[in-house]
Amino acid sequence: MKSKTRIEKQLQRKSNPELVKTIIEAKKKKNWLELAGMLSSPRAKRTNMNLSKINDEAKEGEVVVVAGKVLSQGELDKKIKVVALSFSAMAREKIAKAKSQFSTILEEIKKNPEAKNVRFLK
Repeated sequence: MKSKTRIEKQLQRKSNPELVKTIIEAKKKKNWLELAGMLSSPRAKRTNMNLSKINDEAKEGEVVVVAGKVLSQGELDKKIKVVALSFSAMAREKIAKAKSQFSTILEEIKKNPEAKNVRFLK
């Protein structure tokens, strides 16, 4: 896991205001610190994940966090909550059609600062 100092140094290179806010909020919470480290890494190391892989790895009723973008290839057949930095438009539609929930990482940090029942997908 990265130190807060290392995350702070990498944060200075980021220009996306939404990403900067998310990293700052995640860094403040002990249980979200691992995610702050993932998000502060270079963009090439960020995880973009298809719905099919999320469906394979997630369990029913779970909250899964993707440190990147959720893409629309595949289908969801479980009721889960998907939390990510961003979503493609088709992925949002498919998640809603599967009667699952989705939200951004920043919203989830504010609702669930202790990261209870949250699993990070890598």
